[in-house]
Amino acid sequence: MRQGEPWLVGLHVPEYGQGNRANHEPDRPRKLLLHRREIDRMNAGVQQKGFTIVPTRLYFKDGRVKVELALAKGKDVRDKRRTFADRDARRQIERELKAR
Repeated sequence: MRQGEPWLVGLHVPEYGQGNRANHEPDRPRKLLLHRREIDRMNAGVQQKGFTIVPTRLYFKDGRVKVELALAKGKDVRDKRRTFADRDARRQIERELKAR
C-alpha cells in the first residue's frame, strides 16, 4: 500500500512478442484497481492484525492482467520447525525408496 492505494511490485509480465515499441514495460510497479471497501478491508488487516497481502492467482482477461489477492498470516516459529522436519522426513523416505 502506498498512500492508501494498492500497488503490485515485483511482478514480471512479459512483453507481447508481436508488439512494437509501444509495448509495455515488463517490470514496472502496477496500480491495482479495487473498490474502496476492498482497499479499506485489506488496509485494516495489514495495519491492525499484521496480515500480509498475497497474490494467489494471476490470469489474463480481455487484454488485462487480473490478480486475485488474499490476506495471509505468517507462520509461527513452531510451525516452521514442524514444516522443516516434515520435509526432511519426506526427503529421507524418498531416498530410501530410491535406493531399493
